[in-house]
Amino acid sequence: MMVPVRCFSCGNVVGEHWEEFKARAESHEGDEDPADVLDDLGVDRHCCRRMLISHQDLVDVVSPYQ
Repeated sequence: MMVPVRCFSCGNVVGEHWEEFKARAESHEGDEDPADVLDDLGVDRHCCRRMLISHQDLVDVVSPYQ
């Protein structure tokens, strides 16, 4: 659904990085590597990185049914 606020494994805050990560990783102009974007944002732990990389934003898909 929505990106989790905290990492499930370690509890670090990862939700604050989602909008910038999504914009920079999916931009067609820069074509930045997601790993480089996460490094730039300061997301160092593997568990926190997977929270952002593996997230699928389904809010727009599910919201008509609520």
